[in-house]
Amino acid sequence: MVAGESSGDLLASRLLSGLRPRLPDVRLHGIGGAHMAAHGFVSDWPMDKLTVRGLFEVIPRYREIKSIQNALRDQLLAERPAAFIGVDYPGFNLGLELQLREAGIPTMHFIGPQIWAWRGGRIKKIARAVSHMLVIFPFEEAIYRKAGVPVTYVGHPLAEIIPMVPDTVAARAALRLQQERRVVGILPGSRMAELKYNTLSFLGAARLLAQREPGLQFIAPMAGERQRALFEELVQQSGSADLGIQVVSGQSHLVMEAADVVLVASGTASLEVALYKKPMVIAYKVMAASYAIMRHMNYQPWVGLPNILAREYLVPELLQNAATPQALADALWHQLDDVAHQQRLRQRFTDMHHALLRDTAHASAEAVCALLERQQARRA
Repeated sequence: MVAGESSGDLLASRLLSGLRPRLPDVRLHGIGGAHMAAHGFVSDWPMDKLTVRGLFEVIPRYREIKSIQNALRDQLLAERPAAFIGVDYPGFNLGLELQLREAGIPTMHFIGPQIWAWRGGRIKKIARAVSHMLVIFPFEEAIYRKAGVPVTYVGHPLAEIIPMVPDTVAARAALRLQQERRVVGILPGSRMAELKYNTLSFLGAARLLAQREPGLQFIAPMAGERQRALFEELVQQSGSADLGIQVVSGQSHLVMEAADVVLVASGTASLEVALYKKPMVIAYKVMAASYAIMRHMNYQPWVGLPNILAREYLVPELLQNAATPQALADALWHQLDDVAHQQRLRQRFTDMHHALLRDTAHASAEAVCALLERQQARRA
């Protein structure tokens, strides 16, 4: 198995929670994180070696990442595992899956690339590379079936992990936040490049919000120690230490549950915020050259998962040059101040949660075991 970032590690752990009881003696290895390790998974390389985002941001890391891919490929071709499961991270996993499947090793891809959003031509490569797809959004099944790719909708694992009704009081108590003061979650991203491009605008927005409401509490979860060190360095460099931002290691779900509003980088985290039924502003910045290319490749007007699923702008999206501190602060203030809007969002996000809720661990483990049984039957 390969998961290339923290969200994939968490999602893969749900599959493993269903698979491990069925295959108690199976050896699980590849690349993954702490959530996968809790189910006996052994990571042959540190997961953060793969964590990078953006078309041009990957260039300085390309040789290192490619060498890891090649080394893992050679290892697996020699070992010939019962199956390979790529978890998201399509730029790395699909190329690896193609080579493994051509060598007769069954391949499964968990969480389909967003071909419905951009780069739809990749479905042809997926059809060659993947023995079976596991998808997490209900509308994806028809897309893969039409392309002749075996597919199973397993629901979104986060819909099981996140409670239907958040306990904001308990979350604030766990984080030692004051109950009577409003809380703003600051989530500029889990990747180092995301922190580099998003943090200063996010901090500027926090400063403007603090001027409007001096009693606001700010809290920022960081995915790892490297991310925390960079974020704290940027806080100091920007002169934002007086904001009193509470920085915590991990605990992003607890921060979302505790918050009144969240400023979040686009990605899986925005869906997590929606499942916690919280108002949010989605923002994102990348290298200018990357953005110039990516904005012409998108098939639809939305980039945030809550808006994509709703097929409308439920929450604001401010991207690249539009993500100024003032624009972010204004949008966040509206999310904080409009009670009727908050109630509408809560209902829409609850409906979204129900639509994504399945027994993902059971459904995905069933699909993996069926793939293994088919492979054994062929060999017999």
